[in-house]
Amino acid sequence: MVTTQSADSVLKSYYLPAVCDQLNKSVNPLLAAIKRTTSDVWGRDVRKAVRYGVNGGVGAGTETGDLPAAGGNSYAQFVVPLKNLYGVIEISDKAIRASASGEGAFVDLLNDEMDGLVKSSSFNFGRMLFGDGSGKLATVSAASSTTYTVDTVRNLAEGMVVDIYNAKGASVATKRTVVAVDRAGKTITLSGDAIAYPAPDSDGVTPFTVVLQGSKDLEITGLGAIFGTGDLYGLSRAANPWLEPVKKTEFGAITEIKLQEVIDELEAAAGGSVNFIVCSADVRRALLAELSKSRQRETIDLEGGFRALSFNGIPVVADRFCPDGTMYLLNTDDFALHQLCDWQWLEGEDGKILKQIAGKPVYTATLVKYAELLCYRPAGQAMISGITQG
Repeated sequence: MVTTQSADSVLKSYYLPAVCDQLNKSVNPLLAAIKRTTSDVWGRDVRKAVRYGVNGGVGAGTETGDLPAAGGNSYAQFVVPLKNLYGVIEISDKAIRASASGEGAFVDLLNDEMDGLVKSSSFNFGRMLFGDGSGKLATVSAASSTTYTVDTVRNLAEGMVVDIYNAKGASVATKRTVVAVDRAGKTITLSGDAIAYPAPDSDGVTPFTVVLQGSKDLEITGLGAIFGTGDLYGLSRAANPWLEPVKKTEFGAITEIKLQEVIDELEAAAGGSVNFIVCSADVRRALLAELSKSRQRETIDLEGGFRALSFNGIPVVADRFCPDGTMYLLNTDDFALHQLCDWQWLEGEDGKILKQIAGKPVYTATLVKYAELLCYRPAGQAMISGITQG
């Protein structure tokens, strides 16, 4: 007979290893290419000493002259708090009792819940890789009843639970469910009462932003932050120019030569190498059209079962969360996901994973991971934007 105790055992011994493998390797090719490590985690923070520039103790001289003065390496320390990543499944007591007499029925119930958790987690963690850590999904430019016009629907899907903030960062509404997404019209419909939408502020700032529930300024540091402005990992960009990656805007039509020029420039300036390219779907189509001219369309097999287009031996992957007209040229060796531990079930003091919600005939289980994404050498990465199809 199936009980919550036996369900706990199944969640821990059977589902956890499979979920860890899926979330670490199957979310998207970029995440699969980034190493995971428990090093440099101190309490609640990641503290990573990174080297930049070159050693100054090198020089030429005469046979009897003085040796070069020791220059030593230049170091800086990244200090950033670990981010708390959660995934929650919910099973009603009625569903457990209905399947209690048959293990097969209960396994089907858990399979369905875990499949939904993995898909939701894959969507959100894949999205975070391209975010700036703010949790922002879109900005609102107009409203009609409970339907809101947004600048992008790329980060939104039916069933997501979101919060709404105004331009000053104050909460306007919380835990609203995305009921519908009109991708062609760039509108979303939210549950609950209509939210009064004011005109934009005098400085032109759109007042409302849509944020994943409870996640404002709490997500991992993604590419949006690395290629953004302002401080990075607790350091000032103005005082540390080596934190500034290469950015090419208004790139125009993509060609093999233009793309190779950016790669050559990046490698000459940073002394590294590009080993991974991620772009939007429209950019991949443009590159495919360009490569077709020289019949150089080759593919590469990647970790996690992914297949990618090849550009001079470098994998090129299209990601749904990459902004339109944008391409990132990366060295994944410069990235690491620092984590306190891998995915684990949140257990109570009694060791139970499934816990009843107080006052409700419902049990929940929470998957948790404490981690943060670091790029040790931002200057060794490049972003091309404004790419058009020729």
